[in-house]
Amino acid sequence: MSHLFDPLHLGDFEVANRIVMAPLTRNRAEPGRRPGALHVEYYRQRASAGLIVTEASQISPEGQGYLDTPGIYDAAQVAGWKRVTDAVHDAGGRIVIQLWHVGRISHVSLLPDGRVPVSSTARRANSKTYLASGFEPVSEPRALRTDELPRIVADYRRAAGLAMAAGFDGVEVHGANGYLLEQFLRDSINDRDDAYGGAIEGRTRLLREVMAAVVGEIGAGRTGLRLSPVTPANDAGPDSDPAALYGHVVDALAPLGLAYLHLIEGQTGGARDYPPFDFAALRARCKAASPKSAWMVNNGYDRALALDAVASGAADLVAFGRPFIGNPDLVRRLREGAPLNVPDRATFYGGGAAGYVDYPTLETAAG
Repeated sequence: MSHLFDPLHLGDFEVANRIVMAPLTRNRAEPGRRPGALHVEYYRQRASAGLIVTEASQISPEGQGYLDTPGIYDAAQVAGWKRVTDAVHDAGGRIVIQLWHVGRISHVSLLPDGRVPVSSTARRANSKTYLASGFEPVSEPRALRTDELPRIVADYRRAAGLAMAAGFDGVEVHGANGYLLEQFLRDSINDRDDAYGGAIEGRTRLLREVMAAVVGEIGAGRTGLRLSPVTPANDAGPDSDPAALYGHVVDALAPLGLAYLHLIEGQTGGARDYPPFDFAALRARCKAASPKSAWMVNNGYDRALALDAVASGAADLVAFGRPFIGNPDLVRRLREGAPLNVPDRATFYGGGAAGYVDYPTLETAAG
């Protein structure tokens, strides 16, 4: 029987425990969309997590969807991230970067030369993004041409290589929450009639090509993938057959031998069982096809649920999001059953040190 606080061999590296810091968009990048000194301190404080997955970071200027989110596509960004990874490693932690292209969840004011967002479709999402003026409706996108998709794949490959140059232990490709890759996966969004649309084989093609490219660049043992089979986040309407779609994804990616799959259960930030989906069956299918790929779960886990998930074999790792905002020493608090700080929602998006690096640990609270 495994325990939440046991170490785990995860792909090409070891993690000290099964507790993962989930990616959390905090909108504090410095000019040039690079991480700065605050990021170094923020992630260093949370290095006791078995694994940190950074905030989603765009793979290109075109991939940005929110104000002041960091990128991983130029030398200055690599240098900024290197300071972060050095700090986490010096503190004994492991850290991967989440690779992101938001697709249609963006705004013309954020994109080069005021260009429109790109997607699998030309239909605008009924969603909002975070701008200097606050949360505003996203812009109408244009559908990517078929001949542009190799460039998208190349951007993911290049970003993965730059992540290794920045000292990350690996990458997590963001294929969830209604962003670009999921805009291709779901038939509720993808209305294409080319080789990247139509039946499941076509709609999964871009994801398959991206994952193969990333694995080819940095190796399967340093590559993970985040999926959200049923979340309605960012106007991602339900697929007509999510069990078939995500079962196909698991089967198609199994030969790659990814380090892990990161599953958002239910509605992102909401109900874990809405809408209904058999995650246990999908996990069993994944383990049968790719036994070495770890299964990471996410969404609304507390101490009791996390302990049970790992002990029962329902998960290999459990990712916590908002609890890590207010509790840099979350691992210790979970181990000891200590009370948790309540994070300040007013400081979630944008700002400075307040609500970012100033939450007390058990040690500092005790004086």
